[in-house]
Amino acid sequence: MLHLVSIVLCLSPVSEPMLPHPVQLTTSAEFHKAGEAYFSDDGSRLIFQAIPAVAEGETPDDHYSMYVAEVDRDEHGEVTSISNTRRITPEGSANTCGWFYPDRSDHVIFATTTTPPVDMRPPGYQRESGDYRWQFPPEMDIVSLEMKDADGTADAYKPLVSDPTAYLAEGSISPDGRHLLYTSLATGDGDLWVLDLQTGQARPIVVAPGYDGGPFFSPDGRRITYRSDRNLNDLLQIFVADLEFDDTGAITGVSEEHQVTRNEHVNWCPFWTRDGKAVVYATSQVGHYNYEIFLIDADPGHGDDPMRYGTGVRRVTHAMGFDGLPAFSYDGRTMVWTSKRSGEEGSQLWASEFDMDAVPVVPSDVESVEIEH
Repeated sequence: MLHLVSIVLCLSPVSEPMLPHPVQLTTSAEFHKAGEAYFSDDGSRLIFQAIPAVAEGETPDDHYSMYVAEVDRDEHGEVTSISNTRRITPEGSANTCGWFYPDRSDHVIFATTTTPPVDMRPPGYQRESGDYRWQFPPEMDIVSLEMKDADGTADAYKPLVSDPTAYLAEGSISPDGRHLLYTSLATGDGDLWVLDLQTGQARPIVVAPGYDGGPFFSPDGRRITYRSDRNLNDLLQIFVADLEFDDTGAITGVSEEHQVTRNEHVNWCPFWTRDGKAVVYATSQVGHYNYEIFLIDADPGHGDDPMRYGTGVRRVTHAMGFDGLPAFSYDGRTMVWTSKRSGEEGSQLWASEFDMDAVPVVPSDVESVEIEH
């Protein structure tokens, strides 16, 4: 699938000051739906999951494939489109959670079943609307892949973590390239693990009631953020934890956990801002049929400065339809996210410059704020 995706400007009637120039990167002409995209460190490529479009009357695939595309920019360096989109996973396999190795746009990881999954269990998570759900195929493992030539032709997959009886996915790599952070269902509950890529040792670091998943390292590699169903009520909350290291620099666990959101909504897919002082995340605060992206402080403070976990709430997106799975380019200038704002049946990828200071901070002593739709 090798074509250029033209710019489609967002027609949302509500302004989004943090996202001044949103552009649509994928369309229903190519993909039934697309989502969860991440930049390579140099900003030249995106990795994302998608289900290809089919002819009218045909049934789309049940599972996502993984794709890599080139990022096109204008003379000011702003993202305008993607091109040279190619699938890097076997036809029929189930795939999710792609990521680039640090300083490598030709080396990726992702979770895959490699072959079509045979365990058709019910969705592992579903909340009110059937549009928001994900499954946990036990055949899913995390692999790495080096793309050897210019057109992205795949070399052999290299297994990183594997368990034939348990779902392993939601992986990301530390900024120094040493650790793989991921979610494992080996115990029947979602726990966070790290694999030391130097020594090959894997260990659990967050083992608690409820599903803990979607973890990412902070830009300095000293903390992680993730979402958790800690209260076992399907109302996911955002957490941040401080990492512990031994004398060799290996991660040994977490020293302290901080609950960043504490409300009666579903909050998930957190991702760090470039300065490591806040996270963006999707929330049902505006409604389960209109997830929106918010930003919230997650700054541990320095010296005599107080901690600012869970303060400074700001709304990022304002369009009708789902907005979620936000992620930033390495330089923090661009946010890419998944949205249904175009009115197409399936979700698609969008990107925009990001201006964190364009929206004033909500006072921390206000527990709830009336938000205009």
